[in-house]
Amino acid sequence: MNLVFFALVAVAFAVAAVRQLLWDAGGLDEVAPMALLTDEMIAAARASVELAIGLVGVMALFLGLMKVAEQGGLLVIIAKTVRPLMTRLFPDVPPNHPAMGAMILNISANVLGLGNAATPFGIRAMQELDKLNPHKGTATNAMALFLAINTSSVTILPTGVIALRASLGSTEPAAIVPTTLVATLCSTIVAIVAAKSLQRFFAAPPPDAETEEREMDADEVTAPPAAKTPEAPAGSDEAYPLHVSLLVLLGVTALVPLTILYGREISPWIVPALMVGLLGFGMAKRVRVYECFVEGAKDGFQVALKIIPYLVAILVAVAMFRASGALDALVAAIGSFTDPLGLPAEAVPMALLRPLSGSGAYGVMTSIMQDPATGPDTYVGFLVSTLQGSTETTFYVLAVYFGAVQIRRIRHALAAGISADIAGVIAAVTIVGLLFGAL
Repeated sequence: MNLVFFALVAVAFAVAAVRQLLWDAGGLDEVAPMALLTDEMIAAARASVELAIGLVGVMALFLGLMKVAEQGGLLVIIAKTVRPLMTRLFPDVPPNHPAMGAMILNISANVLGLGNAATPFGIRAMQELDKLNPHKGTATNAMALFLAINTSSVTILPTGVIALRASLGSTEPAAIVPTTLVATLCSTIVAIVAAKSLQRFFAAPPPDAETEEREMDADEVTAPPAAKTPEAPAGSDEAYPLHVSLLVLLGVTALVPLTILYGREISPWIVPALMVGLLGFGMAKRVRVYECFVEGAKDGFQVALKIIPYLVAILVAVAMFRASGALDALVAAIGSFTDPLGLPAEAVPMALLRPLSGSGAYGVMTSIMQDPATGPDTYVGFLVSTLQGSTETTFYVLAVYFGAVQIRRIRHALAAGISADIAGVIAAVTIVGLLFGAL
């Protein structure tokens, strides 16, 4: 991450410096390249803090619900249901560990296109995974794989993109559901393969014996023996029979055609139903839902404070890269090569920006679909909509998730995430071309 961060800043500064030296001050309304770079840096730093503050409420809401689900035993139930798959993907995580349930809730939220709900669940999963981390500050294999899956995130219902398409007058706002599903399935498969393949080349450093001894001594002083290994809930060490897992998987699969046919009608119900369902489950399990919810919501404020420095660093670097003109130069350089492959020059900024800046990519997508020459129901419109729904802001996820648990050495997480992004773009171009006539 050190190299990526410095490279973005250094390239942005170099490009802006060249433009500044060649700049003609004759145009009174034109802003000097270096002045523009400075303004964008300050604006990005301010926006980073505003973004973190805006996440406080959302995190408090969903982490509160997460706490109720955990106290009621829902996470254990979910983990037991999908244990055959999760234990193979995450062999280093105990099957009944809270991290399993948190990861499943995060993946489920992404499947439904609920980015706001997925982030708190993902942060909670990272916090739980960090409890199993023998090398504090270094990403584990499970963390890297989870982040790669989160970056690719199989999506059945890209609710936000569908709503935007509808607002821009699309006659087929939900037409991107099958294209998004295919693209995210491909990117998720690549994410898993990449993370599993690369982990052997990015071995975690051996623990420092002196540091490990100091940590053990501190544990002995600050925590009684019973506090180190909490007793698992009764029955949590046994998975459900295989046929139960298969039935649940079939039930989830059956939701796919329903979301395609009734996606717009279903999407407004998801978040309210999630809250009522989790609180109702807690009540049925005799959990003191109000006190439990408040206790979990407190974590939202602490997490938001932890991630602010990480957000400032990555968002300022990305803003510099855009404002300097480096991104435009990159688009101009590769646009002529991608157009014959089904990725028009108009969509190249979207493909490049999506891993770097979610808001930037959203703005590009909106401007393309607002343009009368393209619109939401053309090939380009369908392509940028699919790209928005089928790829994730990788650098944002890295900053937020790893920042929440103070991870500094990310190992192969970035490489796996970028691999998933590239696969998502290729799959999106292929499926949109097949369905909408460009290929």
